Amino acid sequence: QVQLVESGGGLVQAGGSLRLSCAVSGRAFTNYAMGWFRQAPGKEREFVAAIGRSGSSTNYADSVKGRFTISRDNAKSTAYLQMNSLKAEDTAVYYCAANRVVGTSYYSRREGDYDYWGQGTQVTVSS
Repeated sequence: QVQLVESGGGLVQAGGSLRLSCAVSGRAFTNYAMGWFRQAPGKEREFVAAIGRSGSSTNYADSVKGRFTISRDNAKSTAYLQMNSLKAEDTAVYYCAANRVVGTSYYSRREGDYDYWGQGTQVTVSS
């Protein structure tokens, strides 16, 4: 079993920054591509960013491209989401997820491809 624990959420003013962390335990972290998703009130959960096993391949939703950066530290079994220039519409519960894959560069944007999920962390951006 794999456990994912997110941290780093909170309340921030528009234009500010936050860094989310996702600590993974239970299995070899390097076997998993990682993704971040978010769910705003009254909306479906949506893809935010993904990163391959090696960390060399990344992908972003258009809404966050240029503002958010996904990364991972395989030595610490942790994935990160650096969020800059935050907007009110970024307010949501943010979830990290792990997808066991074979290729070191593979990642998915599809929620259904992910095997394990964290409990979520709230990000609130005040305008």
